[in-house]
Amino acid sequence: QLRFVESGGGSVHAGGSLRLSCTPSGFTTEYYAIGWFRQAPGKEREELSCINTDARSTKVADSVKARFIISRDDAKNTVHLQMNSLKPEDTGVYYCAATPACTVGTWSYWGQGTQVTVSS
Repeated sequence: QLRFVESGGGSVHAGGSLRLSCTPSGFTTEYYAIGWFRQAPGKEREELSCINTDARSTKVADSVKARFIISRDDAKNTVHLQMNSLKPEDTGVYYCAATPACTVGTWSYWGQGTQVTVSS
C-alpha cells in the first residue's frame, strides 16, 4: 500500500521544538509536492505547509508562519517539518500527504500520523 510514514512526534513544553519527518512507503518524494497537516482534538484537519518539487516554493498557514519550516531532501526521500516555539494549541496529530503541486489541493498517500502534545 502506498502511503507516507510520519515520525518525530512527542510531548514537549510550550516554547520547545520538534522536527517531524515524512517518508514514503513504496514510492519516492521527488515527483510530488508534499504537505503537512494537523488535526487537533475536536477540530477539522488543517493544512499547515506545503513544499513544491523545486524545494523553493512553499505555502505556510498563518497559524504557524515564522514558527514552522518545511523542507525536503529527495536524496534521502524525506520531507521535514521543523516546529519551533510550540504552543499548547499546536497539539494534535500531524500528517503528510502528496499532491501534484501545492496549488492543486488534492491529496494522496495519507499516513497514520504522529502525535504532538504541547503542555503549558
